[in-house]
Amino acid sequence: MFGQPIKDAWFKFARLWCGLFCRVFFRIHFYGLENIPSEGPFILASNHQSFLDPLFCGIALKRTLSFMARDTLFKGRIFGPLLFSVNAIPVRRGQADIASIRAILEKLKQGKGVCLFPEATRTDDGKITSFKGGFTLLSRRGHAPIVPVLIDGAFECWPRHRRIFKAGSKITVTYGKPIPAEQIKETEDDDFAKLLTDTLRNMQSEIRSKEGKEPFKYS
Repeated sequence: MFGQPIKDAWFKFARLWCGLFCRVFFRIHFYGLENIPSEGPFILASNHQSFLDPLFCGIALKRTLSFMARDTLFKGRIFGPLLFSVNAIPVRRGQADIASIRAILEKLKQGKGVCLFPEATRTDDGKITSFKGGFTLLSRRGHAPIVPVLIDGAFECWPRHRRIFKAGSKITVTYGKPIPAEQIKETEDDDFAKLLTDTLRNMQSEIRSKEGKEPFKYS
């Protein structure tokens, strides 16, 4: 079993190569990097447009991240160990996964960052579906602020019905202002889930309008 310094060094090396891959194949831009806490635990809560979203969320950060991913992705002999090596945490969808929750809370207690996708699955049409409130438990128990992250362009780059991504696509990643853990503790789960959903939808409309795209319409 490798020690933590070696694991952290491998993560930085993998992030370097993932960043190179993304910059070679996509036109990627980042906004709001100053909103990432310089120390202490934090949670990135992002919309989910493509398989590449974890890369898009993490390659520009200097902090070490852990990622939540569905457990079926870990079954391959090569891909599974690779996911574990870059701090991915398997999560069983559709049920309370106590082991995964404990693993995530342990990362937060160590002062690390965790990236999650509250929609739980990739979008069918580019829109952001309404979040459910269960993920707020991680913020409350881990004393971690939540940073809203908006990914735009990844759906056009690699929608779930395509077998491979479209090279040359423009990807925009925007990091919103952190929502303090104290505010999250004082807000009901469903109310906070709606707040975060609305926040990301507003961020999405703003960036799409800025780039000359038609904003998505939500009822």
